Amino acid sequence: MHRQKTRSVAVVLAMAGVLVAGCTNSPPPEPGQQPAEDAPVSLPGSGLPSVTPQPAQMNRLGDDIAVRGKVEVIVEPSVDRPALDLTVQVLRMAGASEVVVREPGRRDEDATLRVRLGGRTSPMIVKGLQQMHYDAPWNMEPESYVLAASGGEDPALVMGSSDPAGSYYAAQTLRQITSPGRIAGVGVVDEPTMPYRGAIEGFYGPPWTHQERMDQLAFYGDMKLNTYIYAPKDDPYHREQWREPYPPEKLGEVQELIGQAHAHHVKFVYALSPGKSICYSDEADFQALIGKMQAMYDVGVRDFSLPLDDISYTSWNCAADEQAYGSPSKGAAGRAQADLLNRVQKEFVDAHPDVSPLQFVPTEYSDVEDSAYKTAIRQVLDPRVLVMWTGDGVIPSQITVEDAREAEQVWGRKVFLWDNYPVNDFDDSAGRLLLGPYGKRQNGLSEQLEGDVVNPMNQAAASKVAETGAADFAWNDEKFDPQRAWRAAAEYLAGDRFAGGEPSLTADPKTVDALMVFFDLNHMSPLASGKPWQAPAPELDRRLDSFEQRWASGDRDRALGELRAYAQSIADAPEAIRAGAAPDFVADSEPWLAATDHWGDALLSTVDALRARAGGDEAAARAGFDAAEQAAAQARSLRTDPAEVRPQGPILVADGVLDTFVRRAPNELT
Repeated sequence: MHRQKTRSVAVVLAMAGVLVAGCTNSPPPEPGQQPAEDAPVSLPGSGLPSVTPQPAQMNRLGDDIAVRGKVEVIVEPSVDRPALDLTVQVLRMAGASEVVVREPGRRDEDATLRVRLGGRTSPMIVKGLQQMHYDAPWNMEPESYVLAASGGEDPALVMGSSDPAGSYYAAQTLRQITSPGRIAGVGVVDEPTMPYRGAIEGFYGPPWTHQERMDQLAFYGDMKLNTYIYAPKDDPYHREQWREPYPPEKLGEVQELIGQAHAHHVKFVYALSPGKSICYSDEADFQALIGKMQAMYDVGVRDFSLPLDDISYTSWNCAADEQAYGSPSKGAAGRAQADLLNRVQKEFVDAHPDVSPLQFVPTEYSDVEDSAYKTAIRQVLDPRVLVMWTGDGVIPSQITVEDAREAEQVWGRKVFLWDNYPVNDFDDSAGRLLLGPYGKRQNGLSEQLEGDVVNPMNQAAASKVAETGAADFAWNDEKFDPQRAWRAAAEYLAGDRFAGGEPSLTADPKTVDALMVFFDLNHMSPLASGKPWQAPAPELDRRLDSFEQRWASGDRDRALGELRAYAQSIADAPEAIRAGAAPDFVADSEPWLAATDHWGDALLSTVDALRARAGGDEAAARAGFDAAEQAAAQARSLRTDPAEVRPQGPILVADGVLDTFVRRAPNELT
C-alpha cells in the first residue's frame, strides 16, 4: 500500500503547541485536572498496565511519569502525522497544559517532560535509551517499536520505531499505559507475529454503512490491525456486476475509506469476485477485470484480492472454457483459475511496483483434503499469490497448528486465514449476536500462517468484541489469553472509545461488569450444523448448576441469595450498557438488550417464586412462576430486523440455559 508521506520538519514546527485530534472526529477534550506537585508515583516493581494487543516484552523500568504543565515533543521527520497527532492528544488528555512540538537539536528549558519520537536507530533515540539505561533489543522488523518511560527528577519518554507504522503503534501503546495525570514507568519492545492482521467484510446480508466502515478502520488502528478487505457479498459492483464501474458517489466513498485506512495504518484491500460469470479464456473478460482493478488503483488502492469462493465448478460460464480446459471438473477449474491469477499477477501487479502480492480465495477454501482442484492450484499458481483458507471447515470448531501445517502441504504454501468468526450470516446463526471470546485458535499459529483476518457480523460495532481478541491473537499469539482479550473488549467499549466516541483514558468498571454479563449471555457460537463450538452462557450455567446443588443439599437460603444477586446483575445489565457503553454498540445490540431485560425479569421472578416455595407459600410461588413465564413470552416474541441482519429469526439469549431453567423450575425444584 502507499505509505502516508512522512511529515516535514517545517510542518512539525508549525504544529508547536497545537493539538490535532488523531483518532476521532470529535473535538479534543480540555486538559484534565493536573495532579498536585507532591502527588505520589508508583515505585519500580509495581504492577504493569494492561495493553491490548499484548506486547512482546514489557517490564517495569522506573517510577511513573507525572504529567503536568508544559510537555515538549521532539520529533524526527520519519514520524508521520497520525503517530505525532495521537501522541500529542494522549499527552493533553493525561493532563499536560501545553504541548510543544520541536525538531531535534533544540530544547525547551521550561518543559516538565521531554518526549522523543524517531527511528529506532537514530542518534536521538539511541542516546535517549542509553540515558534511561534501557538495553532494548535492536529490533528492526516491520511495524516494530521500542518505548521507554521513566519518571523521577528528570522524567523522559522515548519512542523509537522501524517505520511509520511502528511509530503509530508506539503511540497506541502510549495511549494504554497512560491514565489521568500519569504515564506508567515501563519499557516495551514490540513487534507483530503475523504480517497481515484484520478483518474481511465478506458476509452476506446488509453491508456495513459507510460510517460504520470509517469507524471500523479507526478501530483497527487502535488495535494494531493493519488489513481491511472490502468484499461484501451484497455489493453488486463487487460480485454480480463486477465488470461495471462504480457510480461516482460510491467511488467517492471508496476514496474516503482509503484515506481513513492510510491515516490509521491499515491496508485497504479491494476484492473483486468475478467467478459467477467470468469466462476464463475470454480476452474481453480479462481486460474488463484489469480495467476494474486499474480504476480502483487510480483512486488509491494498492492491495487487491480475487475471491473465487461460493461458485460452482461443475459447469463453465462459456463454451470457450470447455474448449480451452476440457469438460467441467475440479482439476479443470483449478487450472483455469490459476492461469487467470498468474496473468493478473504478471500483467497487473508486476506492472505496478507499489502494489502488494495478489490475494486469492479458492473455491475449495475450507478443508485440508487434497483434490484435483488443489493439485492444480499447487502446481500452477504463482508462489507469490496469497491463498486464503477458513480452517478445517467453513466454521471450524478449532484451528490448530497441525491444521495449518496440513493446509500448507495441500496448497504448496503457507496460507492466509479467513476466520469465519464472528460472522452470523448462516441459517444456524439466525437470532444470535456472537459476543463470545476469540477462542480455540492454537498458540503458535503465527509460525504457519501468513496472516489472520476475521469475517465479522452484519453488526459492525458488536463485532469489535471478537475483533479485539483476533487483534490480540494475530499480534502475539504465543501469549494470547482469550479471557483477557474478552475483558479488554469490554473495557474498550466501556470507556476507551478512541475510534468511535468521546475519547477516554479510563473505562467505567460498572459498565465493564455489565458488558461481561451480557457477553456471557451471548457466548454461544454455532457451527454450520447449529451445534455450539463455544457453549451457551457458561458463567450463568455454572451459577445455575451451583444453585441446584445447594438447593438439593438443603442450603437453600445461600443458594437463593447467590443466584438472586446474579439474576439482578442480568436484569440491570441492559440499562447500564445503554447508559455507559459506546452508542454504536448499544444500537447494534438493542434487540438482544431488550430480550435480556425480559429474561432478567423472568429469572428474578423465578428466584423469588422459589424463595416463596422454600418458605411454604405455594400460592406466592405460583404467582411468581406465572410472572416469569409472562416475561419469558415477551422475550421469545422479539425477532431480528431484516434491515440489519440476514437470516431472520427470534432473538436468542442464553438459550438452552436460562430458558431451560425458567421452564424447569416450577415442576422440578420442589
